[in-house]
Amino acid sequence: MVDIIHRIGIKALPAKVYDALATVDGVAGWWTTDTTGESKVGGVFTTVFRDHGAEKGRMDFDVLELNPGKHVHWRVKAGPPEWVGTDVTFSLAHEGDQTVILFGHRNWREPVDFMAHCSMKWATFLLSLRELVETGQGKPSPNDLKIDNWN
Repeated sequence: MVDIIHRIGIKALPAKVYDALATVDGVAGWWTTDTTGESKVGGVFTTVFRDHGAEKGRMDFDVLELNPGKHVHWRVKAGPPEWVGTDVTFSLAHEGDQTVILFGHRNWREPVDFMAHCSMKWATFLLSLRELVETGQGKPSPNDLKIDNWN
């Protein structure tokens, strides 16, 4: 098993960062505007990515853990075959004037080209998260930074 991991600091208190990670509206503000579902442990939420209105990708996540101001954990239940069964985690720590996130997209079966694409996209979306929390305006899909011919 292999993991994607990233670390980013956001100039905000953990509670504000947590709200952007643990709520459907929060996720829609930095990842994809087409986010629906339940923001509770045991709930399921869905993200849809579109290109000029056409669906390009859809993922369903089980919400496994919501520890306010500290940790968010999702498990992919449906989506690209490489993602199914993987875990997405956000661990938050308050350090000085920042909340530092240790992000993980964990338990990939093998390091494939799609994993490299996803690693770069996660990095751009984490920057979108920082913009959302610090300025009130993220860059969720479909207005995200395009990085290659897969999006």
